[in-house]
Amino acid sequence: MFATLSDKLDLVFKKLRGQAVMTEDNVKEALREVRLALLEADVNFKVVKDFIERVRGRAVGTEVLQSLAPGQQVIKIVHDELVELMGGAEDNSLDLAAKPPVAIMMVGLQGAGKTTSCGKLARFLKNQRKKTLLVPADVYRPAAIEQLKVLGRQLDVEVFDSSADQKPLDICRNATRYAALNGIDVVIYDTAGRHQIDDYLMEELEGIRDELAPREILFVADAMTGQEAVNVAGGFNDRLGITGVVLTKLDGDAKGGAALSIKAVTGKPVKFVGLGEKLDALDVFHADRLVSRILGMGDVLTLIEKAQASFDQQEGERLQQKLKKNQFDLEDFRAQLQQIKKMGSLESIMGLIPGMGKMMRQMQGAQPSEKELKRIEAIIDSMTAKERANHTIINGSRRLRIAKGSGTSVQEVNQLLKRFTEAQKVVKQLQKMGPKGLMKGMKGMGKGMFPF
Repeated sequence: MFATLSDKLDLVFKKLRGQAVMTEDNVKEALREVRLALLEADVNFKVVKDFIERVRGRAVGTEVLQSLAPGQQVIKIVHDELVELMGGAEDNSLDLAAKPPVAIMMVGLQGAGKTTSCGKLARFLKNQRKKTLLVPADVYRPAAIEQLKVLGRQLDVEVFDSSADQKPLDICRNATRYAALNGIDVVIYDTAGRHQIDDYLMEELEGIRDELAPREILFVADAMTGQEAVNVAGGFNDRLGITGVVLTKLDGDAKGGAALSIKAVTGKPVKFVGLGEKLDALDVFHADRLVSRILGMGDVLTLIEKAQASFDQQEGERLQQKLKKNQFDLEDFRAQLQQIKKMGSLESIMGLIPGMGKMMRQMQGAQPSEKELKRIEAIIDSMTAKERANHTIINGSRRLRIAKGSGTSVQEVNQLLKRFTEAQKVVKQLQKMGPKGLMKGMKGMGKGMFPF
């Protein structure tokens, strides 16, 4: 989503890094380009104006202009102010400190991904060992009720039984009573939406809010709608007093202005971001991490968290032993592919590594795609257990059989085997280098890999 903004800011920062001496005129020119980049990214005009003034006030100080690396100082100020703009170090965790069942009311317009976000949030809470109940209270869109039931079955999370002929307030009231009697920790209420804000919708939601006294009222906003999402969030906040925002479709190709503006305009924090259609594609929002991604600095902390959540510790230890003994085979390779797929799309993972997001955009499709990874997995799946354990036995007739079984060509099978053989050689060489040599080799790789 932030690719264009990232590229434009990168150009500005390159100029700043090249400045041995900074003057107020240099700063003014750089901030003019930053201002244009933010406006083109559809960031709210008033938000941009206030942001630039804060950066200018700090950047023209003596301690910056007379420092040894003034350009880097200005870059740091832009980074810090962007973080502050999006919420800073504010605690954006869910407020669940109340006697169960704790009510979470999800609100928003139709098409923003509200029902799907209810399912994602239920999965998030389930992983925190919270007994959760999903409540379909959108009776105006019958498909929403069935959709939530389907999500509940996929997640193995209970869904309260409701139907389109019931009143939303009655559904919520009965669900609350049921949750209290059945030891439910958290209840997520999926409320109705409209294509636009109207009095009838708001009056209904106000009635539900007054009945439930929810601990959280989360507004679900479609980040693809840009500033309109910010305007609608303001409308919901004025009538309902939302406690936070869930930004969906942040993996799309919109400009990203909503993500940068919504906290400043509403005063309410972004608590979660949706990064895909899958039920595990919901991340806790961290302003500093998102800003680091926008500025091309990656997000190593999120990458580590995703890896910890996805990788099996015993499998990791087993693989480590096999690597030490130089016994890494195609079975292990397939297992690693499957582990990586659990972390999310390849593009999203690469975007978390410093420098790789920009590098992938510059390569213009030269990097491996999701489709290619699936093809590799299909080829390995078409091999026998003996072939995966010892790829050297794969002769011409075996390659033909594997190609037919995987729906690929013999050339593609040959290419995979060639790459795997080369990878084995690299692993063997790194093992001989030992820990110190390995670290030195990795540093050398890093210098060539990352443009900065």
